[in-house]
Amino acid sequence: MSAPLPALFVGHGSPLNALRENEWTRAWGALGAALPRPRALLAISAHWYTAGTAVTAMPVPRTIHDFGGFPRELYEVRYPAAGDPPLARRVAQLLAPLSVAADESWGLDHGSWSVLRHLYPHADVPVVQLSIDARQLPRFHYDLGTRLHALRAEGVLILGSGNVVHNLRTYARGEPQQGPYAWAVRFEAHVREQLTAGEHAPLIDYEAFGEDARQSVPTPEHYLPLLYVMGAAAAGEPVSFPVQGIDGGSISMLAVQFG
Repeated sequence: MSAPLPALFVGHGSPLNALRENEWTRAWGALGAALPRPRALLAISAHWYTAGTAVTAMPVPRTIHDFGGFPRELYEVRYPAAGDPPLARRVAQLLAPLSVAADESWGLDHGSWSVLRHLYPHADVPVVQLSIDARQLPRFHYDLGTRLHALRAEGVLILGSGNVVHNLRTYARGEPQQGPYAWAVRFEAHVREQLTAGEHAPLIDYEAFGEDARQSVPTPEHYLPLLYVMGAAAAGEPVSFPVQGIDGGSISMLAVQFG
């Protein structure tokens, strides 16, 4: 039996990273080349943040341009990966008795495809997306991740896409010399320390970290994909950080790999 595939969280940052060649996108490309080849991919993106739990179940998911005010070139991007209806059914089975809707309308949002364009540029790995239920507390999302752990031994790469630190109010657009804010550095360091120590409970209860957490995670949707990936990790499994950096002072580009 082959070893389980890694579980991966990626800080996706700006949608423009889909088009850019920079330190982060080059690292994503190198990561995709180094990872064992998955038969399919389950993505949990910050940008499918909705009421209820759903999974994309169509054979050909559409590319969603869920943003505004960007160059025309970005809206012309298509990521034509196939879907995987049997994987969607398997996800629903693993999450039972939770009700999981088989969605035929969503597709792949930029939280997924802006990263996947670099991880798998030929769009030759089938992709299914799982929604994030905005009504639920962080423990719920972590627990769903634990129930998805079995997929890793079935050739499925679990990919969470968000940002450990994501504060657009303080983001320094067009100011390349802006260094990371101190609170962003402290919170990201806290996350790394707890992950390295295998201490997941403080990261589920991340708000207890105080003002740094409130500044770094003003809304939860970009942080919660990390909890799915943490839940899908095995106890004592090695953790690494293949991509690092903070963009515009307040967007962490940290990637976290288990296995």
